[in-house]
Amino acid sequence: MSETTKASPAEQLQDITTLELAQELAQRLAISHRDWHRLQGDRKAQAGQQLASAMIFLLKDKPELALNHLQQATGWLDKSLKAPGCPDKK
Repeated sequence: MSETTKASPAEQLQDITTLELAQELAQRLAISHRDWHRLQGDRKAQAGQQLASAMIFLLKDKPELALNHLQQATGWLDKSLKAPGCPDKK
């Protein structure tokens, strides 16, 4: 590949480990402190954050922690979990 040719997104991903890819996904899906109030009840956002965390723990060979986050994601999706109180008010 010449210097003027850019690598495709798929080619760029080949240089990233699966764990690094999962960590990037988790970072993108994380609910920031700034967005917490807006997204606290957003089930898709909450579940996505938990699923990404579960994937990281699974890749780090920590199945118990992965299962915990997977169960939390399920709770958001099946509506058995509700948003906790504001972290600033504890």
